[in-house]
Amino acid sequence: MSFLDKALSEQFFSAAALTFQLTVLSMVLGVAGGVVLALAKGAPAPLRWLVDGYVWLFRGTPVLLQLIFVFNVLPLWGLNFSPFTCAVIALSLNEIAYMAEIVRGGLLGVDRGQRTAARMLGLSEAKILRWVVLPQAARLVLPPTGNQFIGMLKTSALASVVSVQDLMLTAQRQAAADFDYTGSLVAAALHYLVLTTLFTIALRQVERRLDVTRRAASRRSPAPASTALLDPAAR
Repeated sequence: MSFLDKALSEQFFSAAALTFQLTVLSMVLGVAGGVVLALAKGAPAPLRWLVDGYVWLFRGTPVLLQLIFVFNVLPLWGLNFSPFTCAVIALSLNEIAYMAEIVRGGLLGVDRGQRTAARMLGLSEAKILRWVVLPQAARLVLPPTGNQFIGMLKTSALASVVSVQDLMLTAQRQAAADFDYTGSLVAAALHYLVLTTLFTIALRQVERRLDVTRRAASRRSPAPASTALLDPAAR
């Protein structure tokens, strides 16, 4: 069986779908948690210290260690989850720490003068955050978030260690069955490349929609030809 036949097999497509699901779920939870922690960094000292400690812990230890910890230690505490759920928990907790710093940088990138102007207009702090700060921070946060998304897709391969039937584990088992490591790994690589390409295209479309300058330029229509001919300055 050639690598292309393997890549087009139902087994690899199912594994690719599971990898996609694992990546999206972990990333969505990571972004949501990162926003919460980034906002909590402006809280009083005890809560801020807890957030800093969380970020320090999860950024300072390997993802693989965290994944194995969740899979092996949580059952000892009476928390029994499926391998897929354990992978989502571990990857999300790790991603939250990174997204907290990314979102915090985006919030700090918004000009303080805009907050001051919004307060002068009588907006509450909640409305300033919702309508002024977060929309502008989103445009700053999106590019690094896109990089994190693609990184999460590749990091999800570690889930194979806890028996999640993703692309990596599927390739390993197929290679062990027919001793064709090259074909199996190339088939998995093709699926990873396709998913990465699709993610990249989708993120570029979102960036274009959030690009205020591009949207403003597209709304400007050129002057009619007749007006240009009558305008001496245009000659």
